[in-house]
Amino acid sequence: MKIKKEDIKPLFFEFMRFCIVGGLAFLADFGMLVLLNNVLPELWGLRLYIATAGGFIVGLTVNYILSVRFVFINARKSRVGRSFKDFVIFALVSAVGFGMTELGMYVGTELLFMNYMLVKIVVTGIVLIWNYLGRKIFIFK
Repeated sequence: MKIKKEDIKPLFFEFMRFCIVGGLAFLADFGMLVLLNNVLPELWGLRLYIATAGGFIVGLTVNYILSVRFVFINARKSRVGRSFKDFVIFALVSAVGFGMTELGMYVGTELLFMNYMLVKIVVTGIVLIWNYLGRKIFIFK
């Protein structure tokens, strides 16, 4: 994907919309993570990872809906990103991000002994870049 000089400004604003939508999805994800981590019983040491998965599902849903409606101009002007196939690709890109998140949560909490909320914030910043590039390259060309 070659970027022309005249494409930089629209890409910048698209990325800014992506960050805003990502921020809203993060709040949904983070809120569900904290809620589930506080209400679920401890299940064989997996509560945090189950709570992370629950947050991911909520965040993914919010992100998909808002990405199609507000972020990617191609999706607003056409059917791009609105097919079942596009949702599956969106979910697969997100699944890689989820794997990165779970790995980051494990490394941060179990190996580096950091607070899970701080780890989630750091990991989210890293995964944000992957999600934008993956969605831009594979769906919203």
